[in-house]
Amino acid sequence: MNLLHLEGETLLIKGASKIVSSSQTQVVLETVESSMVITGSGIEVKKLNLEDGEVCLQGKFTMIKLDQPSVKKQPLLKRIFK
Repeated sequence: MNLLHLEGETLLIKGASKIVSSSQTQVVLETVESSMVITGSGIEVKKLNLEDGEVCLQGKFTMIKLDQPSVKKQPLLKRIFK
């Protein structure tokens, strides 16, 4: 389960498993359930503890986008011959 807590210019994310990329304008990270893209300006990683799944970011955030994993379709023959 992901938890987002935004207070002022501090964003706390619980449930993170990997930071894919990080810059001053964008952070891309993976969580247990989905991937997340955070955009803004002056973004800094203030705390990173992937053992506990916690990431703390500071900056001015303009967008937080959650991408749910796509459901993989079964091959046609497998669906026909259940």
